[in-house]
Amino acid sequence: MKIEASQILSLCPACKPDEADGLAQCLPDVFEKYLINTPLRVAHFLAQTAHESEGYTHFSENLNYSASGLQNTFPKYFHQVSPAAYARNPEKIANHVYANRMGNGDEASEDGWKFRGRGMIQLTGRENYTEFSKDCGKDCIADPDFLSTPEGAAESAAWYWKQRDINKPADADDVVMVTKLINGGTLGLDERKALLVKAKVIVKQMFS
Repeated sequence: MKIEASQILSLCPACKPDEADGLAQCLPDVFEKYLINTPLRVAHFLAQTAHESEGYTHFSENLNYSASGLQNTFPKYFHQVSPAAYARNPEKIANHVYANRMGNGDEASEDGWKFRGRGMIQLTGRENYTEFSKDCGKDCIADPDFLSTPEGAAESAAWYWKQRDINKPADADDVVMVTKLINGGTLGLDERKALLVKAKVIVKQMFS
């Protein structure tokens, strides 16, 4: 299987050319390692990760929320503290909302920011970074920014894909179930479906 940067850009025109080059180089090995190795599996993976990363333009979580945005997005974490004290401060927000969960320490530990969502499918929390490190062969606790690189973003997404056994609904071409396993619901389903149509055409070229 061979992937060209032009194929990545065909699916995600907003992706930076150097990011597309990096993805084209690493994705074949990532797909082989995590058994994303049929046209349907690859097409579903590309469609879902393209949606999740806004067309491969964001491999790190955007936490630059206003006060009202914090109340709407993280209401349970801002009913006893003032959202205005955290607004437009991504590091402070991450340390607050991700404290004492997902293997993170308390707010003062700054684990929330260090292990914020990264990758094509926002891998979040010290526990997930630790488990991913065991499989990828990189120390992502010492170097969490690896997940923001094309290689790390792709492999962390493939690792998550394997953990959730998403090949199974992909083999059945069940975009709704694939979306639920990625998203927890069906948010953005129409765009995911449209990306899947495009991805299937592109993937035929990759396997030819």
